[in-house]
Amino acid sequence: MATPPPYLPSKIDIWTILSESRRILKAHSGHFQALSLLFLLPSSCFLSIYPFIYQHFSPTIESHLSFLEQNPRIFPIKLPIFNLLYTLILSIFSFFAIGTITYSVFHGFYGRPLNLLSSFKAASTSFFPLLSTSLVTQFIVYGISLVLGLVFFALIKATQFYSSPTFIVLILVYVIIFTSTITYLQLNWIFAHAVVVVESSWGLEPLKRSRNLVKGMKGVAFKMMLFFGFFFACNIWLSIQRLEDPAGDKWKSWTSVMNIVSTSCIYMFLMLHGFAANTVFYIYAEALHGELDEAFATQYVSLPVDDGKVNVPYIVSIV
Repeated sequence: MATPPPYLPSKIDIWTILSESRRILKAHSGHFQALSLLFLLPSSCFLSIYPFIYQHFSPTIESHLSFLEQNPRIFPIKLPIFNLLYTLILSIFSFFAIGTITYSVFHGFYGRPLNLLSSFKAASTSFFPLLSTSLVTQFIVYGISLVLGLVFFALIKATQFYSSPTFIVLILVYVIIFTSTITYLQLNWIFAHAVVVVESSWGLEPLKRSRNLVKGMKGVAFKMMLFFGFFFACNIWLSIQRLEDPAGDKWKSWTSVMNIVSTSCIYMFLMLHGFAANTVFYIYAEALHGELDEAFATQYVSLPVDDGKVNVPYIVSIV
């Protein structure tokens, strides 16, 4: 008997993705709690304490500048070294978190048993591909910002608009163009990390693959970015807001400790659900494009569709 053709919902929205990712996380709660404590919690703590550390270093910036004026041949390297180490440690934990969580959600979606050993193995395998892909994306972003900056600088030099309202308008135009360009790229690259982990690719290939998969679903991708971006921005604001507290710069004060604990927990929660939702979205994109792996042939996948009335799963046969 022939396998019935795939039946996919005509529209996948953000709430369907969040609901399915939440189901997977809940079904394997112990597994994802362990991954969160091992990789997401350190990353969250680093993100949370950075405003406090920056506040600690910021008074020395002016002294560095005055020091440079007196000793132009000597460059203070304390702050740059700290930023380099901070970025390195944060990247290591983040890449391991992406690798383990993406791998686990992908296999959890198909109802496969999960274990920490296989997740660690997947993370170690995908670490350097994730690193190389991240370097490529940063190179592209910095290249675009450099080109736009040079064009802006040349335009300012040519028009000599330094103190007129036109100068402000040009700055706004530059910011709008730069922000729009980066947002467009992020929309196209939304599946890049999932492609690296699941499909074992790296460099430019995951970016191209993501651009093809997201076609027709950029609206959902944009809503996903806005949804998680809003809560991340709120948490960043919460971290910075505490710095205005007179006791905020005292590391042993309860306000500082509670701020670090609360914002770290929020960061961890957001990153866990963000990585999970992105992986589920990637699976749906593959299904809707008819590009699921042949290894899943004859299997059936439940794609829940929220039509506002009932919450009945539709059965999809993978052929």
